[in-house]
Amino acid sequence: MNMIDLHVHSNKSDGTLSPTKLVDYALEKGLSAFALTDHDTTDGIDEALEAAKGKNIEVIPGIEFSSEYEGKDIHIVGLYIDYKSDFFKRRLVNFVNGRITRNQEMCKRLTEYGFPITYEELTAEFPGCVITRSHYAKFMLNRGYTKTLKEAFERYIGDNCPCFVPRKKITPMRAVEIILKAGGFPVLAHPLLYHMTSQKLEQLVSTLKEMGLQGIEAVYSTHSPSDEREMRKLAAKYDLCISGGSDFHGGAKPGLDLATGYGKLFIPEEILLKINERRKWMDAHPKQTKPTKILFTDLDGTLLDSKKQISPYTREILEKWSQAGHKLALCSGRDVNSVKDVKNYLHLDLPGMYVIGYNGGQIYDCAQNKTIHRIALTLVQTAHIMDEAKKAHIHVHTYTETNIVSPAEDEELVYYRRVIKTPIIINPNVMDELTQGPCKCIGIALKDTEKMENFRLSLLPWAEKEGVSMIYSNPYYLEFFPSTSGKGVAVKTLCGILGINPYFSVAAGDAQNDLSMIEAAGMGIAMSNGSEDVKMAATTVTAYDNDHDGLAHALVDLI
Repeated sequence: MNMIDLHVHSNKSDGTLSPTKLVDYALEKGLSAFALTDHDTTDGIDEALEAAKGKNIEVIPGIEFSSEYEGKDIHIVGLYIDYKSDFFKRRLVNFVNGRITRNQEMCKRLTEYGFPITYEELTAEFPGCVITRSHYAKFMLNRGYTKTLKEAFERYIGDNCPCFVPRKKITPMRAVEIILKAGGFPVLAHPLLYHMTSQKLEQLVSTLKEMGLQGIEAVYSTHSPSDEREMRKLAAKYDLCISGGSDFHGGAKPGLDLATGYGKLFIPEEILLKINERRKWMDAHPKQTKPTKILFTDLDGTLLDSKKQISPYTREILEKWSQAGHKLALCSGRDVNSVKDVKNYLHLDLPGMYVIGYNGGQIYDCAQNKTIHRIALTLVQTAHIMDEAKKAHIHVHTYTETNIVSPAEDEELVYYRRVIKTPIIINPNVMDELTQGPCKCIGIALKDTEKMENFRLSLLPWAEKEGVSMIYSNPYYLEFFPSTSGKGVAVKTLCGILGINPYFSVAAGDAQNDLSMIEAAGMGIAMSNGSEDVKMAATTVTAYDNDHDGLAHALVDLI
């Protein structure tokens, strides 16, 4: 019976053999087919296909995506991907950009720690490779910074070490979606390496199946016979194909050989035949229904351009998003009435729309014309903020259900109302106008941001004790709201109300007050015009800014 191997790495990622040498070695081992599945890159596929021409072996174009799920690194293998499609190439550009940002930061940290290294030196030493931590370890060993590869990981670049920079990864659900859109066959790689409970693993498989997962790597180098039986049983329960791979890396994994793993592995060609049968069925029965997604988008600096408008192209993409059955939530630090005003003047009247104001404090259902969720400061907390602001000579205003309430019509309020059209009430005794706790207060300092920061620091012990968050939404605005609120909480809350898996949510933003939203969503989009901390937290950074349809270009492949 012919052997195959559907999980193999070359030196284009973290293996040691070139794609050409892999083909030669696979022929030497008697394989009829193997899949080249380098980490987050397809750079070696053309070379492998060329090397296999006229020879009795099939090279399957593949990839292994690194993704993140509940704090764990989950790998999704894609087989038979159309790696030259425009869609797939756009996705890989995002991965490359994310890796570059992360690698530049790691080089900076290593240099500061006493090990001079530049990103240019690193890539020159490993040309044509996807840089991983193993390359850092080799570089450090070659330069005499460490005595062993193990020392580099244990002391400097391993998880929780001082020079390690985690890279925000896509979810495994998004990896499955990308592979399917590229015409590929998505497989959950080495499922038992994640050390999940059986219940947690099945929960993951169930969610991935909903997105379109087609296989489980049940035959694997480290699986015992009982492990394999367990994974075959799980695959049968969710109608998934069996896949098999050695995870061969050449000399990078001593003792682990192509096709035979640690000596007892055997992957029969029958596995590939069944995968190809499923692929033919998939071609004949394209998936008609997809999971409903929801987009949480910030307004200023994200959805809106610098003129507070959206372009015809952005409107077109939002309409297509809605027509596909997905939901849309306009999410802002503004009061809900102001966000509704934005919706109205933009003429955004799409089905499945929600308005979220006060940084997540209030969620409004546009179809039902009612508030469906609200979190507020207490009246006592609000009074304390207003009293302390008065002592510090800092402008702070707050809100009723329908109005802005300010102690004075000063320069700061005039500036704030350039774009905020919510009616105002002026009363030196703000608390006289409040019948319930407001969702937030906002402090404004146009000329003395240092004064505002000192005000924030003076309130910090009280805020921590009271559970009040104080976050800058821009350099001049300091917002006060309950710690149990926030845009991230709103993401989870609205997903729960609508019955949408949070892993199918998308959040886009540009500023610090968007961080919790981006981190809570299944996919986080940072605007190229956004702050650096937002970019580091996001799954992807837009190729264009908010004046050039950056959000729309990022959304088009998610519809």
